[in-house]
Amino acid sequence: MNMTENQLRREIGFTVAVSLVIGTVIGSGVFMKPGIVIASAGGSTMALWAWILGGIITLAGGLTVAEISSQIPKTGGLYVYLEEVYGKMWGFLSGWVQAIVYGPAIIAALGLYFGMLFVHLFGMNEQWQMWVGVITVLFLGTVNSIGTKYGGLVQTISTVGKLIPIALIIIFGLWKGNNDVLGMASGVTNVEISMGAAILATLFAYDGWMLVGFVAGEMKNPEKLLPRAIIVGLSVVTAIYLLVNVAMLHVLPADKIVALGPNAAGTAASILFGDIGGKLISVGILVSIFGCLNGKILTFPRVVYAMAERGQLPASQLLSRVHPNFGTPFYATASQIILAIIMMVISNPDRLSDIAIFAVYLFYIQAFFAVFILRKRNPGIKRVYSVPLYPIIPIVAIIGSGFVVISTIMDKPFDSLIAIGIAVIGLPVFWLLERRI
Repeated sequence: MNMTENQLRREIGFTVAVSLVIGTVIGSGVFMKPGIVIASAGGSTMALWAWILGGIITLAGGLTVAEISSQIPKTGGLYVYLEEVYGKMWGFLSGWVQAIVYGPAIIAALGLYFGMLFVHLFGMNEQWQMWVGVITVLFLGTVNSIGTKYGGLVQTISTVGKLIPIALIIIFGLWKGNNDVLGMASGVTNVEISMGAAILATLFAYDGWMLVGFVAGEMKNPEKLLPRAIIVGLSVVTAIYLLVNVAMLHVLPADKIVALGPNAAGTAASILFGDIGGKLISVGILVSIFGCLNGKILTFPRVVYAMAERGQLPASQLLSRVHPNFGTPFYATASQIILAIIMMVISNPDRLSDIAIFAVYLFYIQAFFAVFILRKRNPGIKRVYSVPLYPIIPIVAIIGSGFVVISTIMDKPFDSLIAIGIAVIGLPVFWLLERRI
C-alpha cells in the first residue's frame, strides 16, 4: 500500500468538529448518572455542586488541552500529546490504556446503557439488553468503517436530534415542575457519602471532549479548528447539564430519581408530556446515546491507528492499514469493537464507566501539566491559541483531576487496581516492541 492510499482524508470541518465534542459528551451520562450522583453526594444540593465542579474541571481541562492540541495538531489526541512532550514510553502507556481499557470500556458501557433503555421502552425481556447493545455497536462500527463522512453525518444528525428532548425536558421541567430543588435528601442509607464518587460519576457524563483531538489529522484546518471546537462544545455542554438536573429535580423528588436510576429521565418525561409524549422523549434519549456511541466508535480507533503507525502495538502492520476504498482505519476500528463486545459480556456499564474514567484521568493530569513544559520548551513560539488566565486554569484542571484520582483509589480500590494493573502490564509490552524495532 503506497503513501497516497494510506493517508486519512481531511473531511472534517467546524460543524462536524463541534458536533463531535457535543455529541460524544452528551450521551448516556446526563440521563444515567443523576441518581448515582445524588446518592453519592447525599442530597440534591451537593449533587448540583458535583455537576458544577465536574463542569469546571472539564472546562479547565478543555481550555488547557486546546493550547496543546493547537501546537500538536496530529491524529491520536492524548497519546500523541504525551509522546511529544514526555517521550515514547509515556505516550505508549497512555495509548495502551486507551486502546485496551478506556475506549472499549466506554463503548461497551454505552452499548449496554442503550440496550437497557431500548428494552425498557419497548417492553422486551431484560435478557435482550446485552444483545441489543451488541447489535448496535456492530452496526455503528460498520457505518464508521465504510467512511468518515458517513460517521460524521450520523454524528451531526444525532447531535441535533438529541438536543430536542434535552431542550424539552429543560423548558417544561423548569416551567411545570414544582418540587423543591435544593436541600432534598437522597433517601438512601446504604451508600457512603463521597463527593469524589459523585464528581467521578459526573465526569463520565462530561467525558469525550478530548476525543475530537483523535481526528485532528482528518480536519481541514486543525490548528484553528480544534481549540474552537473544544471551547464552544464544552461551554454548551456544561450549561445544558446543570439545567437538565435542575429541571429533573423540579419534576421528581431527589429520592425518586435515585430509586428510578436509569429510568428517571423517561419517568420525568411521562409526567411532563403524558405516556405518548414520554415515550417520544425516551426515543430522543435513545438517539442521544446512539449519537454518543457513534462519536466514540468514530474517534477511539484513531488512537489504535496512531500507535500502530509507530509500530507500538502487536499486529501493527494490520492495525495501521487504511482501507483502500473507504479511507478509514478499518482494522483499528474492528479491534475496538471486538474488545468492547467482550466487556459487554463479562461486566456491567456502571463499573466499566468508573474504571474507564479513572484510567484516563491518570494521563489527563500529565496532559494538563504538559502546557507548562511546552511553554518553557518553546518560549518564543507564536501560538494560534493560548489558555486564558494562565497559569490558574491549568492548575485548576490538575488539582481537580488529582482529587478525582485520589478519591477513586480510596472509594474503589479494586477497580483502581485493575486500571493501574493494565497500565503496568503495558511496560513489558513496550520494551518487547522496542527491542523488535
